[in-house]
Amino acid sequence: MVKIGINGFGRIGRLVTRAAAKSGKVEVVAINDPFIDLDYMVYMFKYDSTHGVWNHSEVKQEGGKLVIGKLHITVFHERDPTAIKWGEAGADYVVESTGVFTTIDKASAHLQGGAKRVIISAPSADAPMFVMGVNHEKYDNSLKVVSNASCTTNCLAPIAKVINDNFGIVEGLMSTVHAVTATQKTVDGPSGKQWRDGRGASQNIIPASTGAAKAVGKVIPELNGKLTGMAFRVPTPNVSVVDLTVRLEKAAPYEEIKRVIKEASKGPMKGILGYTEDQVVSTDFNGDKRSSIFDAGAGIALNDHFVKLVSWYVSRPSPPSWRSTLNVYSSSHLHTHTHTHTHTHTHTHTHTHTHTKKIYVVILSVYIHYKDSFLSLPLP
Repeated sequence: MVKIGINGFGRIGRLVTRAAAKSGKVEVVAINDPFIDLDYMVYMFKYDSTHGVWNHSEVKQEGGKLVIGKLHITVFHERDPTAIKWGEAGADYVVESTGVFTTIDKASAHLQGGAKRVIISAPSADAPMFVMGVNHEKYDNSLKVVSNASCTTNCLAPIAKVINDNFGIVEGLMSTVHAVTATQKTVDGPSGKQWRDGRGASQNIIPASTGAAKAVGKVIPELNGKLTGMAFRVPTPNVSVVDLTVRLEKAAPYEEIKRVIKEASKGPMKGILGYTEDQVVSTDFNGDKRSSIFDAGAGIALNDHFVKLVSWYVSRPSPPSWRSTLNVYSSSHLHTHTHTHTHTHTHTHTHTHTHTKKIYVVILSVYIHYKDSFLSLPLP
């Protein structure tokens, strides 16, 4: 059983906890949040405006712990991550979901409290980034701190990989039409340097910056410098969509592009990349388990070298979805004597069993942009 601690009981932290409580593969043993008391944690976990009421088990506080069914979770209220006693609570891995400690140096503070690994649920300036189905097999067990990038990168990267592997990408621009985030304003208010970010979220389509396209270059090095992009924040509560416009090296009719993406969705990227030809809209994907769902009918081609591809993704993932919230990935380099055992279910995951000892690395795939984090911890 993978035992994790969660730093930040905001949007990401709560959904990770929901997913873990249902999975049977991951046990949350500790949560740290200096701004949410235990009674409020019970309430916030139980009620969710997007995914509904938690009715899978009893949720309560007991003996100073957050109790979810059979889980008895130790709760900390530390502002300084070096003061969190993860080791004493039994947490081997820490999910850093505050959106604040996103560099190796800052996230490494959790190691001082006894954690063995840290997984940042946001893009990072210097931590190695991994996207399931794209580059997760390159994980090196020597890495103590890793990032799972953002929801948008997890949508874009699988599509970009399939296209680049089959036809080559010369260059491209991405736009994401993105659901509202927790940092947006309900009504017009002050917003630092990015004045448009301060406009009312429910009243406007708001152009915004995103590093998701550039981050693809970190998980697919051959695309580094070839992609960039922007976002449009729109007044919907969940589900976003990527519009990727690329120039191809190798000529490819749109029907051929559809074919290779469909094949990938049934093969190596099953459970990660989806494919649909239905006349769908955003709400049809609420709670979808996959990282990226290619919309074959929405894309267009100017010619065989210049195409626009459209793919949906869930920016508020469904807690029951194993794929959309947690993937347990075990490095095959841990021991020389290993047995690989792969399962494929409705919610897909991959892990390797060792005969001597089970050592896991927990890779987050929550697909929530780091700015969605409810919690903002002060820097240490």
